[in-house]
Amino acid sequence: QVPLAESGGGLVQAGGSLRLSCAASIHTFSDHTLAWFRQAPGKEREFVAGVSWSGDYIRYRDSVTGRFTISRDNANSTFYLQMNSLKPEDTAVYLCAAKSSETSGSIWASRSYYYWGQGTQVTVSS
Repeated sequence: QVPLAESGGGLVQAGGSLRLSCAASIHTFSDHTLAWFRQAPGKEREFVAGVSWSGDYIRYRDSVTGRFTISRDNANSTFYLQMNSLKPEDTAVYLCAAKSSETSGSIWASRSYYYWGQGTQVTVSS
């Protein structure tokens, strides 16, 4: 019924880790481009990480490179965002998104995605 459902958010101290999961109920999941976005209060939604349908094209925003890892499990129609060395500025609602690999738009273009999760809160304390 719900195409995407993310989980795994919570409260963590700076320097800690969290793993977000996104369970997908999408036909031909393996043919979809997957991404994570985040939005903090009063700020615009921003791209965090994305992975192509083939898994060989992965992109991260500069501020999370080396700390976050996106991965996909096609067998279970699930994808993840492993977040390490978390910083207070990572605090936001995190949303998972998906689109067909044939959909126009770059991997970081939020408006090109048409499947969205409900969001999960990540709060990083000092």
